[in-house]
Amino acid sequence: MDKLESILGVDFSNKNLLLEAITHKSYAIESNKNYWNERMEFLGDSVLSCVIADYLYTIYPDSTEGHLSRVKSQFVSRQTLTRWAKDLNLGKFILLSKGEEQTGGRERESILANALESILGAIYLEKGYLVVKKFIVNHFSSKEHVTDIDYKSKLQEMIQAKHKILPIYAVVDESGPEHEKSFVIEVSVKNKVLGKGRGKTKKEAEQQSAKQALDSLLK
Repeated sequence: MDKLESILGVDFSNKNLLLEAITHKSYAIESNKNYWNERMEFLGDSVLSCVIADYLYTIYPDSTEGHLSRVKSQFVSRQTLTRWAKDLNLGKFILLSKGEEQTGGRERESILANALESILGAIYLEKGYLVVKKFIVNHFSSKEHVTDIDYKSKLQEMIQAKHKILPIYAVVDESGPEHEKSFVIEVSVKNKVLGKGRGKTKKEAEQQSAKQALDSLLK
């Protein structure tokens, strides 16, 4: 438990909160425990949703409700939470039944994501909203979430609102062998190039070019 607290950077005076957060229902049934992490997962999910909404509302003061909702859904997606849980090496701490253990439960997305939400709930109960908010925001602000934020949609909304037209994306360079292609894409509006991006896929390069365009337009 001390090791997990050290990784989280949170000291629990009530260790039972953290214990409940890492207890999977299968382990509780197998070990005849009367607690597991589903209720805390429910709480953590709500806390995470509130914090991310607060965070995005602050960093995107001019975004529409539609854009904020799309970005929020990506930040709280199972894939994003699973990556975060793996960053914390959370799988090794979860209490699972022998059956779940043997069938790869420690690497299962649903178990990892749910346990992370439970831990957020535990931090909220132990330390309060401001501490759990700092914990969540510090994680996301320290990462480069290029794949999580839909820069293309944000740029499109901005350009449509201002010019009533859509940005145009064009491949200007393509290199590398078939199995390891690299693409360079430019995004332009009214024949003016606003950004250029490189990526291993066209989609990634488009996102990068849209990000550069937004960075330039929002200066």
